[in-house]
Amino acid sequence: MTERDGNIELRSRLTELEEKFSFQEDTLQQLNDVVAVQGRQIMELAAQLKSCKEQLEGLRERDRVSNGELVEERPPHY
Repeated sequence: MTERDGNIELRSRLTELEEKFSFQEDTLQQLNDVVAVQGRQIMELAAQLKSCKEQLEGLRERDRVSNGELVEERPPHY
């Protein structure tokens, strides 16, 4: 193999590596975008869950006060 053939092969390998790197960089950015969206969704769902929990506790307290007795949270067979 001549020096010229070696240079051509080296350039070809370098080009291939650059293409792979570019593809991986793009994939990484896409994954980062997905993770960011999921993080926002998790925060929104956590806020909704907290709100539902507070509403449920409010309803339980209202039932306790209106009935004048404690409401059991689980049936006796549990």
